[in-house]
Amino acid sequence: MATTPRPTPNPMHPPGNSVPSANWSIDQLPGLSSTDLKRLHAHGIRTTFNLLSLGHTPEKRRILASTLETHIQHINKWIALADLARIPSVGCQHCGLLLHAGVVSPTQLVQTPIARLHRQMLKLQVAMMQRRDLCPTIDQINRWVGQARRLR
Repeated sequence: MATTPRPTPNPMHPPGNSVPSANWSIDQLPGLSSTDLKRLHAHGIRTTFNLLSLGHTPEKRRILASTLETHIQHINKWIALADLARIPSVGCQHCGLLLHAGVVSPTQLVQTPIARLHRQMLKLQVAMMQRRDLCPTIDQINRWVGQARRLR
């Protein structure tokens, strides 16, 4: 039986009413090719926190793109995915769907009307997968927004 990987809590933040950012293996981010993963691993980038720390400003992203010999658009996409994956209930499972729905950060998720986001994700699931049942529920999206609001 396969086990579901769990996020690594961020030790930089003490427990409280806030939600700790989730840290995932870089291998779990959606959309990375084996070549991308080899480049990231070769430069010591093994977790989403590693990626976020090396690309937290536009200038650092440009440097990272140059170092990894890849296009800046790839770096921006990976950073957005890693940032969304910090929300524990979103993780690597739903960060790609949120990004495709036009949400690029936890801050933007908090600001997006839930009903509109749900409709957009439902349209994407039907168009891409021909399956309505794969769309997250409004309750799930509410949970994401609540965690994003309290994210540290």
